[in-house]
Amino acid sequence: MNYFVKGNPDLCIGCRTCMIGCVVVHEGKHIFEIDPDSYTFHPKLHMVKTARLSVPVQCKHCENPACMAACGVNAIYQEDHRVLIHTETCIGCKACMDACPFGAIDMVTVAGVRQKDGSEKKVANKCDLCQGVAGGPACVRVCPTQALTLVTEEELEDLAKRKRMESARSTFCEVYHCDEFSYGGRE
Repeated sequence: MNYFVKGNPDLCIGCRTCMIGCVVVHEGKHIFEIDPDSYTFHPKLHMVKTARLSVPVQCKHCENPACMAACGVNAIYQEDHRVLIHTETCIGCKACMDACPFGAIDMVTVAGVRQKDGSEKKVANKCDLCQGVAGGPACVRVCPTQALTLVTEEELEDLAKRKRMESARSTFCEVYHCDEFSYGGRE
């Protein structure tokens, strides 16, 4: 099962700290100590912010990724519970971006790299769950309100177990006319 980061819009305040954490961990530089024009700011997630809602949008690392199926050069692959992009192989055709049902992929310019026609090379950019970074996704670690959670197989199994138990209690109380909140059943 692939892992993914889940955002809670009830806790998210739209501060964009997750985006900064993402860039800092992927740039490998101290971006606050260098000239802002000397690096590219390409977070692998994006904030959706409205008057009533804010939450980051990022790759859900689908089990059968539409982006991977749409990629004509096999630049998208699955490895170590995540969906990744070989940026060296990516030709910037945007097929993956169009195929993603979450809008989690965008195209970014590769600094200093030119195509044969002289134009700047663009490649697909999306969350990689901070592949190779100790401690897991930076966005989860830096979120000041703990609105982001890394969802693993174990967490999904626990959630399914809790939902089944709640359903069983509700059904029991429906059949035996009890108040499900006062029912003292054992788990």
